Order: sequence, then C-alpha cells, then structure tokens
Amino acid sequence: MKMFSKLALMAVLATGVSTIAVTEPVAAAQKNKNKKEEAGGLKLSPEALKAAQTAQPLLQAKDYAAAEPAVAAVEAAAKTEDDKYIAAALRYDLESGKLYGAQAANPNAPLDETVLAKPLDTLIANASTPPADKARYAFRRGALAYNGKQYPVALQMFQQAKQLGYNDPQMPLLMVKAKMETGDVAGANADLDAAIQQINASGQKAPEDYYRYAIARSNQRKMVPETLSWMRKWIAAYPTSKNWRDALVIYGLQPGSLATLDKNQKIDLFRLMRTSKSLADQNDYLEYAQNVSEKGLPAEAEAVLREGTASGKIPAGNGAAKAMLADSAAKAKAEGSLAPTEKKALAAADGKLAAVTGEAYYGQGNYAKAVELYRAALQKGGVNADEVNTRLGIALAAQGNKAEAKAAFANVKGAPRADLAAFWTAWLDSQAA
Repeated sequence: MKMFSKLALMAVLATGVSTIAVTEPVAAAQKNKNKKEEAGGLKLSPEALKAAQTAQPLLQAKDYAAAEPAVAAVEAAAKTEDDKYIAAALRYDLESGKLYGAQAANPNAPLDETVLAKPLDTLIANASTPPADKARYAFRRGALAYNGKQYPVALQMFQQAKQLGYNDPQMPLLMVKAKMETGDVAGANADLDAAIQQINASGQKAPEDYYRYAIARSNQRKMVPETLSWMRKWIAAYPTSKNWRDALVIYGLQPGSLATLDKNQKIDLFRLMRTSKSLADQNDYLEYAQNVSEKGLPAEAEAVLREGTASGKIPAGNGAAKAMLADSAAKAKAEGSLAPTEKKALAAADGKLAAVTGEAYYGQGNYAKAVELYRAALQKGGVNADEVNTRLGIALAAQGNKAEAKAAFANVKGAPRADLAAFWTAWLDSQAA
C-alpha cells in the first residue's frame, strides 16, 4: 500500500444543511486533514488510490457527471478502513455538491438530503475517521435526521456528537426540540431548564428563544402549569414592558387565556400591568379604568386615566376617555375622607368592610392605610383570604416592602389567584435583581 497525502477533501466537513444551517470553513477542513497526514497519513490500497486520484480533480472542478463513475470506482476498490473512509468522504463530497449545486440553481426546488445519510453513517462508524471529525459528522447526521423529521435518530446522533466532545451553540436547543418531537415533553423541558441554568452559570445569558420555544410547545400541549412556569422564567430573564404585557395578556386577558378571571382578578392583573409599565395603549387604560370604576374605586380610575393621557397612550382627542376621566374625578372628590368608614370597619364583627375600605385606600394611593385595613380584614375573617392576601401583597409592593409582599403572595393558595400572585412575585424578584 502507498501513503496517501494529496487528496483534498474540500467538502467533507461542510454540510450546508437547509433547515439547520451548519457549515465548516474549507480552511479548517484542510487543517484537520493536514494534521492526520503529519501523524502518519492515510494508507490506501493501489486500486483505491488510483481511483481516488481520478475522482478528486473532477469533484474540485464540479464535474459531477464525470465524477460519479470515478467515485463508484473508489467504492468498488475499497478494501481497508482507510479506503472506505476516503470512499465515503468522496461520496459525501459528490452527493452534497450535486444536491446544493442544484439548490443554488433552483432555490424553490424540493431538497432531498437523504442521499447524504449513508456516507455520513460510514464516516461515523469508520475507524479511520479522526475523533474530532467523527463528532462533527455525528452532529451533521443529527441535523440531517432532524430536517427529515426523524427525531429519534436526530436525538441519538446529537447525543453521540455531545459524547464525542462536539460543542455547537445550536445543539442544546436542537436536542430539546428533537426530544420534544418524540413526545417526551417533560424530559425536554427538564433538559432545556438545565441548559439554561448551565449557560447562565457560565456568565452568559440563555437566548430568549429558549424560553419562547418552551412556552409555545408547553402551551400547544395544554400543559398550563408548565406554560405558566416558563412564562415567569421568561419575564424574569427578559423583563421588558412588551414581554410583561404579552405574558399577562396570554395568562388572563384574551380569548382562550390560560386562566379565566373574574372582574376582581382582572383588576389585580391590570394593577400588575400598571406597576410593570406594560399597559400598552388606550384600550388597556380604558378597560382598567372601567373595571375599577364599576367596583367603586373612582380615585384609581382617575389616576389611571391621567397616567394614560400624560404618557400619550390615550390620545388627547379621545372623547370617551375625557368623559370617563371627568366622571371619575367628580366621584373621587365626592368620596371624601375614608376615616369614618375606616372606624366602622375596625369595629365590625367581620372583615368585609375592612377589605372594601382597604381597596378604597389603595385606589387613593394611601398604601400604608390599605395595608392596615387588609390586615384587619384577614384578622377578623369572613373574607376571601386569597383575594385579600393578593391585595395586601400589592399594597406592600407599592410601599417597596418586598419581603412582606412576597410573604403575603405566598399565602395565596387557590387557583387562579395563586398564579396571579406568582406573577407578582416574579415582578418583585426582577426588581430585587
């Protein structure tokens, strides 16, 4: 046999996969080949060498019609592992050249990458394939299977690539997606959560797409607790006003929401949108103001409408907003002092009036008094404890008392308020960070 040192495997380490775009620079491919040659090189049988020397120039010239019988001759002559390695590499070069050349000429034509599977499988299994290259081939084989919706095969190949030391920023999410598509949603979510924690622990930040993907797929499968958990993780990592609004609207303010909220619960959701500055437009402000106005909280309605007007989100010419603002301002003025009502509430046998008075104080922006009355309501009893604890937490948060606010939210147990309280807790945690 003869030392083989001149074969340029220009495309062995490049795939150009259509759905998962993964490429390896030609220079890197040549560098890897040179390392092998320096270590002793490939030893080809004379027949395989002669056929390969015929095939390679034709492949470099992209004369695929002439290269086809030459590559077939290499495959026919291959006896040793080195022969088979070169034959598979040339076959891969040939098929990928034909495939992606045709795609470049006609981008709209269907792309059938299955022809690349066999040479890649041979390269992965071949003892002559350098370990680093084998890891790359395994990743590319996984990408091929993924694009072909062969998710169990894709997952197996990605896992093999990982075991061989291959590191690609796309691979963790691809593995999660492949596992998700096999039906192992819980396992995929756990893997994705672990990947996010690993990335964050390294000092980097997990991509936002990781969270969005988990939310979408969990929601698609009607896994409400998992969806809500991912939504809270998402807004904790990326706490923009838009993300907060998207999360809260999906949670409880659109048709088909994750939770069905009554008017009282929606008020507390709108309060979170106001606090997180995620009220987006005049519709948000008007709906919020209408809800609190109907619950007898004119001062809060007035404050919300004035904020919306000052921010420009309620247009100056909006007649409905002007009329609602004038009505709310008049009712707030007529409401006057809450001191007499507070006195009655504290003397009452149960906490119902105290809870209502606490709401009125909150609407006026007197958060200290609101906290006092909410606590009195809980102590006296006879009230919806989950509702009052939610509002106690909101008032404490408005005071900047994060620790006690979180403790109040932790006391909210029933659905859907427990999830609403968890969103408030997520906001508090984002402020602490």
